[in-house]
Amino acid sequence: MTEDMVNHPPHYKVNDIECIDAIRASTGEGYEFYLQGVILKYLWRYRYKGKPVEDLKKAEWYLNKLIEIKVVDDYTK
Repeated sequence: MTEDMVNHPPHYKVNDIECIDAIRASTGEGYEFYLQGVILKYLWRYRYKGKPVEDLKKAEWYLNKLIEIKVVDDYTK
């Protein structure tokens, strides 16, 4: 079985806690800004790092996380 380096990189999970979940818990309202920064990072470097499709998929993954938050925000208003 191959590792999913976009959705669940194995090095991002320790003791059954995903890194993204720890970041969300520790940044509170800043989590959206964190997501924006990571999206920008992957879009910025996708042409230069050697795996452009993987970087674009990572940007998409983080963008989907941001969209999920905004959908919940819209639903709770």
